Amino acid sequence: MKDYQARAEKVLMNVVKRLPVVLVQGKGARVWDDEGREYLDFVGGWAVDSLGHSPSILSSTLREQSERLIQVSNQFYSVPQIELAELLVENSCLDQVFFCNSGAEANEGAVKLARKYGKVHLNGAYEVITTYGSFHGRTLSMTAATGQEKFKTWLSPLPPGFVHIEYDNVEKIKKATSFQTCAVMLEPVQGEGGVNIPHEDYLTKVEKWCQEKGILFILDEVQTGMGRLGSLFAYEQYHVEPDIMTLAKGLGGGVPIGAILAKDRAAVFKPGDHGSTFGGNPLSCACALAVVRFILSNNIPRNAAKVGEYLLSQLKKVATEFEAIREARGKGLLCALEFKDDIAEDVTLRAAEKRLLVNRVKANAIRFMPPLIISKEEVDEAINILKEVLWNLNTYSIPSR
Repeated sequence: MKDYQARAEKVLMNVVKRLPVVLVQGKGARVWDDEGREYLDFVGGWAVDSLGHSPSILSSTLREQSERLIQVSNQFYSVPQIELAELLVENSCLDQVFFCNSGAEANEGAVKLARKYGKVHLNGAYEVITTYGSFHGRTLSMTAATGQEKFKTWLSPLPPGFVHIEYDNVEKIKKATSFQTCAVMLEPVQGEGGVNIPHEDYLTKVEKWCQEKGILFILDEVQTGMGRLGSLFAYEQYHVEPDIMTLAKGLGGGVPIGAILAKDRAAVFKPGDHGSTFGGNPLSCACALAVVRFILSNNIPRNAAKVGEYLLSQLKKVATEFEAIREARGKGLLCALEFKDDIAEDVTLRAAEKRLLVNRVKANAIRFMPPLIISKEEVDEAINILKEVLWNLNTYSIPSR
């Protein structure tokens, strides 16, 4: 009985529109399906597989730590958790860490921390300003925080306390700030929103405004952190320092883990204010520790910057060759192609047929999030497949001159 797709439809909740591909094995930037077919993976577990599929450093750590200690509650200290927290603090502008299991949990905890800060320091202020096009997770509160109606149309009433304004517009933030505001929460680059990149001085202006008003500046680096944009954290490229930062995805290289990092002044939690049964467990922390050490010792962000620049240049060339493309944009190894019409699903399906995996992020846009160890040769391979797909879709190639 091998018809996995039919079996899945009987037992799995239909919450994701999956590609008709059953993946069973992966190595580096390549995966194989249940029929033995090989694919070039530019989805990377939704920006999770930072070191590629089944890196030896991760598989060996999983084996060694699972034989030593897998789970203890946070009633006790554990060595991997302490060492991972130390490494993150040493390599960031933040001072304290709380570990959880996902990006949604990290953002949920960050908002709780901001509300506690508002209660203690801002006369009970509780509102958090977020932006349209943002994505912060799928819990009820983080769906409310997310600035995309498609995720929440049927969920009302949603938890209150979030004010949405235009992205990349500091004046809108200023107008939205009130005596009830405790924080501004932004993605340095909006990933799920279509890889939207702000002006270079946007985050600097937001940081300055938060400092003037005494409110917290939160950066959701769940997708942009851990080298994705070409530096360990995105905030470094924009020359700002968040009061709170959230991480997940690439932090564990495929093992579920999330983290809230905060400066001392913002770390106002007391015992009992927050917690997690599985958060910070020895297995996940040991794996993340190995991943972060590898990223740092091998300067993986430099490869993301170098190859990401090459990927974007090639996507921009493709954009000049096909009238169907409105724009190519990106930063590091987080890139997107936006089309003039809603053809992203067709492009994604046909690319998979040609053994290239990409992500349909919007009806008219596809996203590229390959492992951070991707090579220029693999980029060339992906671009050639993409061009073949666009040709076959009759997307009106512009004759070269």
